[in-house]
Amino acid sequence: MDIASIGGIALAIIGILAGMMIEGGSIAQITQPTAAMIVIGGTAGAVMLQFPLHIFVAALKAVGKVFLHKGADGEATLRQLVDFANKARKSGIVSLDADLASVSDPFLKQALMLAVDGTEPSEVRKIMQLELDNKSEIEEKVPAVFEAAGGYSPTVGIIGAVLGLIQVMKNLANIDEVGRGIATAFVATIYGVAVANLICLPAAGKLKFRHREEQMIKEMMLEGVISILEGMNPRMIETKLRTYLFDSKPEPAKKPEEVAA
Repeated sequence: MDIASIGGIALAIIGILAGMMIEGGSIAQITQPTAAMIVIGGTAGAVMLQFPLHIFVAALKAVGKVFLHKGADGEATLRQLVDFANKARKSGIVSLDADLASVSDPFLKQALMLAVDGTEPSEVRKIMQLELDNKSEIEEKVPAVFEAAGGYSPTVGIIGAVLGLIQVMKNLANIDEVGRGIATAFVATIYGVAVANLICLPAAGKLKFRHREEQMIKEMMLEGVISILEGMNPRMIETKLRTYLFDSKPEPAKKPEEVAA
């Protein structure tokens, strides 16, 4: 569970509603199903027109990653790569073939398979970097859906405002209808701006961060396999790979008596 995402949107909503109520307003004043229908329906329709259906569906599925996300354990991955480096240094790179079945990440598994098969380091880097770039290009389209929605929703909110004002002009003789039309007009604008700035654009930013985080782990895997294939010292590999981890601290060196034990 992402506390920052849940707490952030809760704080934003509570702050806005509390400020409105302090000024004498009420939640009922901004509860307009018609305005919500215009903004949500219009924004979704515009986004579906811009993106293929499978990208739109993938974006809907990715909403859960904004609030619930279990990223890759970078520290565990680093330790696994260092263990592979130690084994390869003692028994040769071919000895890692027995460990392929225990590797759960498909990207790391494929890189190790290429290494075990005797592929040159430059070719391993070229093949895996190509896969990484292609997958990254596809995954970058999901945040773009939310960015597009963030751009459309305020404009759709203005459409709702204009529709509300049209109703006002048609019913100037009926003061009740005039009040309802003006309320719908202003609330549609609020919904459009709120959907863009409290949901869509922040969600796009969070998904971009998630994507970059996952990409960094993949780059660390690739660099680790290349370093193993080149015969680099495991301690040097660990030092180099640790730079890929955010807020990572090296493990303290063991005391001589601990090593002897």
